[in-house]
Amino acid sequence: MTSGQRLRQLANVLNAATPLGLLLAGCARTPVRRGPRGLLIATGYRWRLPIAGAFTVGNVVLFRSGPAEALADPVLLGHEERHSTQYAWCLGVPFLPLYLLAAVWSLWRTGNPGSANAFERHAGLQAGGYPEPGTARTPARTPAQTTPSTSAGRAAHERNEA
Repeated sequence: MTSGQRLRQLANVLNAATPLGLLLAGCARTPVRRGPRGLLIATGYRWRLPIAGAFTVGNVVLFRSGPAEALADPVLLGHEERHSTQYAWCLGVPFLPLYLLAAVWSLWRTGNPGSANAFERHAGLQAGGYPEPGTARTPARTPAQTTPSTSAGRAAHERNEA
């Protein structure tokens, strides 16, 4: 780990964001393991909210997928790592209402919570599965509507994170 990653890790413990993420993972009964670059990886998240394939609370990255799939996507993991840094810069828990305001703003401006969200833009829209503002996005299909030719589109939608 770099000194910056260690500093982020310490900041997110002291500002209560990582303990909150661990509490959430424990309540959701998701196993947590050490990940790369000071992150903690929680997999098998099944609660309905947030509607995302992955999301971050402090240095804890919660994935709906299993551990192999979670670690197999370095682009998404890098995106979530940038959110972890954003928690540190926002002094922890204040990130949550700030992110919510940015998501509402983005939803109002673009029709989705990520495209005009400053936090998502900084973390990388494409890495998080969000379209650039002004680009069309096909609606998500339900699993029953998914055919082999549409499974790639569904995978991109499911990759959206919070």
